[in-house]
Amino acid sequence: MRSIEWLAMARHGESTANVAGQEAEANGLHAVDLALRDADVPLSRLGREQATALGRRLAALPRDERPTVVLSSPYLRARETARLALDQLPDAPPIVLDERLRDREVGVLYLLTQRGIEARYPEEVERKRRLGKFYYRPPTGESWADVALRLRSVLADVEREHPGGRVLVVAHDAIVVLTRYIVERLSEEELLDVERTLVANCSLTIWAREEGELRLVTFNDTEHLKDAGLTP
Repeated sequence: MRSIEWLAMARHGESTANVAGQEAEANGLHAVDLALRDADVPLSRLGREQATALGRRLAALPRDERPTVVLSSPYLRARETARLALDQLPDAPPIVLDERLRDREVGVLYLLTQRGIEARYPEEVERKRRLGKFYYRPPTGESWADVALRLRSVLADVEREHPGGRVLVVAHDAIVVLTRYIVERLSEEELLDVERTLVANCSLTIWAREEGELRLVTFNDTEHLKDAGLTP
């Protein structure tokens, strides 16, 4: 059976929660002032411009190298990124939403800054230290290992359902990093080393088929954003 030709992952553009979170951390607050579900957080103005720049990069590819399949997290910031990017393509495929591509759920820690977590849930800070970042599951949330399980099923479906396809996934930083973990068969230690590099908004990570295997071509590429003057 034929496999996909290449796989590309794009993190969503800058969101209003990204901006509010940075401000809350900088001001030493315990929580981010945001009255929205995580699923409903929209892009910022910069995020919309970043999504358009991503689309222009994809549109600049030769027609036989552009995405033939586009999957997106159902979260608004990812859906908006995918739509704005694909608006730049004259022959864009439809966007398929998949809830398995949603961001990692952090449960009771949602909207808390690091200072807030330490103040309100010191026992969770200690539990995370004991278990390690990969296996730690916050109350009512998910561990990185939990997210990897649902992501494995997405990638298996992609391989089976889109033979010969060029697949673009628009999702979240955790999804990008954990795709590296799965596709490249990384160890826990190697994954955590990769995770130390912040996955930039609207960056591209690409794997291409080589000798039957998907091989990493580029990770966290933001040249299209730098060219457009859209890096924060």
